[in-house]
Amino acid sequence: MLEGILPVIVIVALALFASVKILPEYERAVIFRLGRLSKALIGGNGPGLIVIIPGVDRAVRVDMRVITMDVPTQEVITKDNVPVKVNAVIYFRVVDPQNAIVDVENFIAATSQISQTTLRSVLGESEMDELLSQREKINLKLQEIIDKHTDPWGIKVSTVEVKDVELPQEMKRAMAKQAEAERERRAKIISAEGEFQASQKLADAAKVMSADPIAIQLRYLQTLTEVATENNSTTLFPIPIDLLAPFLKKGDKS
Repeated sequence: MLEGILPVIVIVALALFASVKILPEYERAVIFRLGRLSKALIGGNGPGLIVIIPGVDRAVRVDMRVITMDVPTQEVITKDNVPVKVNAVIYFRVVDPQNAIVDVENFIAATSQISQTTLRSVLGESEMDELLSQREKINLKLQEIIDKHTDPWGIKVSTVEVKDVELPQEMKRAMAKQAEAERERRAKIISAEGEFQASQKLADAAKVMSADPIAIQLRYLQTLTEVATENNSTTLFPIPIDLLAPFLKKGDKS
Protein backbone atom coordinates (compact mmCIF):
# COMPACT_ATOMS: atom_id res chain seq x y z
CA MET A 1 0.00 0.00 0.00
CA LEU A 2 2.76 2.46 0.96
CA GLU A 3 4.78 1.52 -2.10
CA GLY A 4 1.85 2.49 -4.36
CA ILE A 5 1.31 5.86 -2.68
CA LEU A 6 5.00 6.86 -2.62
CA PRO A 7 5.30 7.58 -6.38
CA VAL A 8 2.18 9.75 -6.22
CA ILE A 9 3.62 11.71 -3.32
CA VAL A 10 6.88 12.23 -5.23
CA ILE A 11 5.02 13.42 -8.34
CA VAL A 12 2.89 15.83 -6.29
CA ALA A 13 5.98 17.18 -4.51
CA LEU A 14 7.78 17.74 -7.83
CA ALA A 15 4.69 19.47 -9.25
CA LEU A 16 4.47 21.76 -6.24
CA PHE A 17 8.18 22.52 -6.47
CA ALA A 18 7.85 23.37 -10.18
CA SER A 19 4.80 25.54 -9.58
CA VAL A 20 6.38 27.74 -6.90
CA LYS A 21 8.54 30.66 -8.08
CA ILE A 22 10.29 33.22 -5.90
CA LEU A 23 10.97 36.61 -7.47
CA PRO A 24 13.36 39.18 -5.95
CA GLU A 25 12.21 42.74 -5.33
CA TYR A 26 13.54 44.03 -8.67
CA GLU A 27 11.82 41.38 -10.85
CA ARG A 28 8.30 40.87 -12.15
CA ALA A 29 6.80 37.88 -13.96
CA VAL A 30 4.63 38.00 -17.06
CA ILE A 31 2.40 34.90 -17.01
CA PHE A 32 1.09 33.20 -20.16
CA ARG A 33 -1.64 30.61 -19.54
CA LEU A 34 -2.15 28.40 -22.56
CA GLY A 35 -0.51 31.12 -24.64
CA ARG A 36 -2.69 33.95 -23.37
CA LEU A 37 -1.63 36.72 -21.01
CA SER A 38 -2.78 35.94 -17.47
CA LYS A 39 -1.98 36.34 -13.78
CA ALA A 40 -0.39 33.88 -11.38
CA LEU A 41 -2.72 32.00 -9.06
CA ILE A 42 -1.03 33.25 -5.91
CA GLY A 43 1.11 36.32 -5.49
CA GLY A 44 0.19 38.15 -8.68
CA ASN A 45 3.25 38.79 -10.84
CA GLY A 46 5.71 39.39 -7.96
CA PRO A 47 7.85 40.19 -6.21
CA GLY A 48 8.00 37.39 -3.68
CA LEU A 49 6.26 34.03 -3.91
CA ILE A 50 4.09 33.23 -6.94
CA VAL A 51 2.43 29.97 -7.96
CA ILE A 52 1.89 28.81 -11.52
CA ILE A 53 0.40 25.66 -13.05
CA PRO A 54 3.18 23.50 -14.53
CA GLY A 55 2.57 22.63 -18.17
CA VAL A 56 -0.15 25.27 -18.43
CA ASP A 57 1.47 28.52 -17.34
CA ARG A 58 4.73 29.99 -18.61
CA ALA A 59 6.43 32.74 -16.59
CA VAL A 60 8.75 35.28 -18.23
CA ARG A 61 10.92 37.21 -15.77
CA VAL A 62 11.44 40.95 -16.37
CA ASP A 63 14.14 43.00 -14.63
CA MET A 64 12.76 46.34 -13.40
CA ARG A 65 16.10 47.93 -12.56
CA VAL A 66 17.68 50.77 -14.55
CA ILE A 67 19.62 49.45 -17.53
CA THR A 68 22.77 51.24 -18.68
CA MET A 69 23.43 50.72 -22.37
CA ASP A 70 26.24 52.07 -24.54
CA VAL A 71 25.19 53.33 -27.95
CA PRO A 72 27.88 52.22 -30.44
CA THR A 73 29.97 54.86 -32.19
CA GLN A 74 28.08 56.42 -35.07
CA GLU A 75 29.56 58.27 -38.05
CA VAL A 76 27.58 61.46 -38.53
CA ILE A 77 27.82 64.38 -40.95
CA THR A 78 26.70 67.56 -39.20
CA LYS A 79 24.52 70.25 -40.71
CA ASP A 80 27.61 72.24 -41.72
CA ASN A 81 29.13 69.17 -43.47
CA VAL A 82 31.67 68.17 -40.82
CA PRO A 83 32.17 64.38 -40.43
CA VAL A 84 32.34 63.31 -36.77
CA LYS A 85 32.21 60.08 -34.80
CA VAL A 86 29.91 60.14 -31.79
CA ASN A 87 28.93 57.63 -29.12
CA ALA A 88 26.47 57.93 -26.25
CA VAL A 89 25.06 56.19 -23.18
CA ILE A 90 21.38 55.70 -22.40
CA TYR A 91 19.68 54.94 -19.07
CA PHE A 92 16.24 53.31 -19.17
CA ARG A 93 14.03 50.92 -17.23
CA VAL A 94 10.91 48.82 -17.73
CA VAL A 95 7.79 50.38 -16.22
CA ASP A 96 5.23 48.06 -17.83
CA PRO A 97 6.46 44.44 -17.96
CA GLN A 98 3.50 43.22 -20.00
CA ASN A 99 4.06 45.70 -22.83
CA ALA A 100 7.81 45.07 -22.76
CA ILE A 101 7.22 41.35 -23.40
CA VAL A 102 4.05 41.33 -25.50
CA ASP A 103 4.43 44.41 -27.73
CA VAL A 104 8.09 44.03 -28.76
CA GLU A 105 10.21 40.94 -29.38
CA ASN A 106 13.38 42.15 -27.61
CA PHE A 107 12.96 45.49 -25.86
CA ILE A 108 16.71 45.90 -25.18
CA ALA A 109 17.69 45.39 -28.82
CA ALA A 110 14.81 47.58 -29.98
CA THR A 111 15.83 50.38 -27.63
CA SER A 112 19.43 50.12 -28.85
CA GLN A 113 18.41 50.38 -32.50
CA ILE A 114 16.09 53.35 -32.00
CA SER A 115 18.84 55.07 -29.99
CA GLN A 116 21.37 54.67 -32.81
CA THR A 117 19.04 55.99 -35.51
CA THR A 118 17.90 58.89 -33.33
CA LEU A 119 21.51 59.81 -32.52
CA ARG A 120 22.41 60.01 -36.22
CA SER A 121 19.24 61.94 -37.06
CA VAL A 122 19.50 64.58 -34.30
CA LEU A 123 23.23 65.21 -34.70
CA GLY A 124 22.83 65.40 -38.47
CA GLU A 125 20.48 68.35 -37.94
CA SER A 126 22.94 70.17 -35.65
CA GLU A 127 26.02 72.21 -36.48
CA MET A 128 29.40 71.31 -35.09
CA ASP A 129 29.53 74.34 -32.78
CA GLU A 130 26.18 73.33 -31.28
CA LEU A 131 27.44 69.79 -30.77
CA LEU A 132 30.46 71.07 -28.84
CA SER A 133 28.89 73.93 -26.87
CA GLN A 134 25.22 72.94 -26.42
CA ARG A 135 25.63 69.34 -25.33
CA GLU A 136 22.91 69.54 -22.66
CA LYS A 137 20.32 70.77 -25.16
CA ILE A 138 21.13 67.93 -27.55
CA ASN A 139 20.96 65.38 -24.73
CA LEU A 140 17.47 66.55 -23.75
CA LYS A 141 16.29 66.38 -27.35
CA LEU A 142 17.64 62.83 -27.72
CA GLN A 143 15.97 61.76 -24.47
CA GLU A 144 12.58 63.16 -25.51
CA ILE A 145 12.62 61.51 -28.94
CA ILE A 146 13.81 58.09 -27.74
CA ASP A 147 11.38 58.11 -24.80
CA LYS A 148 8.51 58.92 -27.16
CA HIS A 149 9.34 55.93 -29.38
CA THR A 150 9.84 53.46 -26.52
CA ASP A 151 6.84 54.50 -24.43
CA PRO A 152 4.44 52.04 -26.18
CA TRP A 153 6.85 49.24 -25.22
CA GLY A 154 6.59 50.04 -21.50
CA ILE A 155 10.09 51.57 -21.46
CA LYS A 156 10.98 54.82 -19.67
CA VAL A 157 14.15 56.56 -20.87
CA SER A 158 15.48 58.70 -18.03
CA THR A 159 18.79 60.02 -19.40
CA VAL A 160 20.72 60.16 -22.65
CA GLU A 161 24.28 61.51 -22.63
CA VAL A 162 26.60 62.08 -25.59
CA LYS A 163 29.91 60.69 -24.33
CA ASP A 164 32.58 61.49 -26.89
CA VAL A 165 32.82 63.50 -30.10
CA GLU A 166 35.76 62.56 -32.33
CA LEU A 167 36.73 65.22 -34.87
CA PRO A 168 38.96 64.77 -37.94
CA GLN A 169 42.60 65.80 -37.52
CA GLU A 170 42.23 68.57 -40.11
CA MET A 171 39.34 70.04 -38.15
CA LYS A 172 41.31 69.86 -34.90
CA ARG A 173 44.20 71.77 -36.48
CA ALA A 174 41.83 74.37 -37.92
CA MET A 175 40.17 74.84 -34.52
CA ALA A 176 43.59 75.19 -32.86
CA LYS A 177 44.57 77.91 -35.35
CA GLN A 178 41.25 79.66 -34.80
CA ALA A 179 41.72 79.60 -31.03
CA GLU A 180 45.29 80.91 -31.35
CA ALA A 181 44.17 83.73 -33.65
CA GLU A 182 41.40 84.61 -31.19
CA ARG A 183 43.89 84.79 -28.30
CA GLU A 184 46.22 87.03 -30.34
CA ARG A 185 43.30 89.30 -31.23
CA ARG A 186 42.32 89.66 -27.58
CA ALA A 187 45.94 90.34 -26.58
CA LYS A 188 46.25 93.12 -29.18
CA ILE A 189 42.97 94.66 -28.10
CA ILE A 190 44.00 94.63 -24.45
CA SER A 191 47.40 96.14 -25.33
CA ALA A 192 45.76 98.87 -27.42
CA GLU A 193 43.31 99.67 -24.64
CA GLY A 194 46.23 99.93 -22.21
CA GLU A 195 48.11 102.33 -24.50
CA PHE A 196 44.97 104.43 -24.93
CA GLN A 197 44.39 104.67 -21.18
CA ALA A 198 48.07 105.47 -20.59
CA SER A 199 47.98 108.27 -23.18
CA GLN A 200 44.91 109.73 -21.49
CA LYS A 201 46.66 109.76 -18.13
CA LEU A 202 49.80 111.31 -19.64
CA ALA A 203 47.67 114.02 -21.24
CA ASP A 204 46.01 114.73 -17.90
CA ALA A 205 49.43 114.85 -16.19
CA ALA A 206 50.76 117.23 -18.84
CA LYS A 207 47.85 119.59 -18.25
CA VAL A 208 48.53 119.60 -14.50
CA MET A 209 52.28 120.20 -14.95
CA SER A 210 51.79 122.93 -17.53
CA ALA A 211 49.96 124.98 -14.93
CA ASP A 212 53.12 125.23 -12.76
CA PRO A 213 56.66 125.02 -14.28
CA ILE A 214 58.09 124.01 -10.89
CA ALA A 215 56.18 120.70 -11.18
CA ILE A 216 58.11 119.86 -14.35
CA GLN A 217 61.42 120.56 -12.59
CA LEU A 218 60.49 118.37 -9.63
CA ARG A 219 59.47 115.54 -11.94
CA TYR A 220 62.75 115.85 -13.81
CA LEU A 221 64.75 115.68 -10.58
CA GLN A 222 62.72 112.72 -9.36
CA THR A 223 63.44 110.80 -12.57
CA LEU A 224 67.16 111.63 -12.20
CA THR A 225 67.12 110.27 -8.63
CA GLU A 226 65.48 107.01 -9.74
CA VAL A 227 68.02 106.47 -12.51
CA ALA A 228 70.92 107.17 -10.17
CA THR A 229 69.58 104.67 -7.66
CA GLU A 230 69.14 101.85 -10.20
CA ASN A 231 72.43 102.34 -12.07
CA ASN A 232 75.80 102.78 -10.37
CA SER A 233 77.52 103.97 -13.52
CA THR A 234 77.79 107.64 -14.39
CA THR A 235 74.76 109.00 -16.23
CA LEU A 236 74.83 112.34 -18.07
CA PHE A 237 71.64 114.31 -18.42
CA PRO A 238 71.36 117.51 -20.49
CA ILE A 239 69.81 120.23 -18.34
CA PRO A 240 67.73 122.81 -20.16
CA ILE A 241 68.54 126.43 -19.27
CA ASP A 242 64.86 126.99 -18.52
CA LEU A 243 65.15 124.71 -15.51
CA LEU A 244 67.98 126.80 -14.09
CA ALA A 245 66.27 130.14 -14.71
CA PRO A 246 64.36 130.22 -11.36
CA PHE A 247 67.54 129.47 -9.42
CA LEU A 248 69.48 132.17 -11.31
CA LYS A 249 66.78 134.73 -10.55
CA LYS A 250 66.95 133.90 -6.85
CA GLY A 251 70.75 134.37 -6.98
CA ASP A 252 70.47 137.80 -8.57
CA LYS A 253 68.00 138.95 -5.94
CA SER A 254 70.27 137.85 -3.16
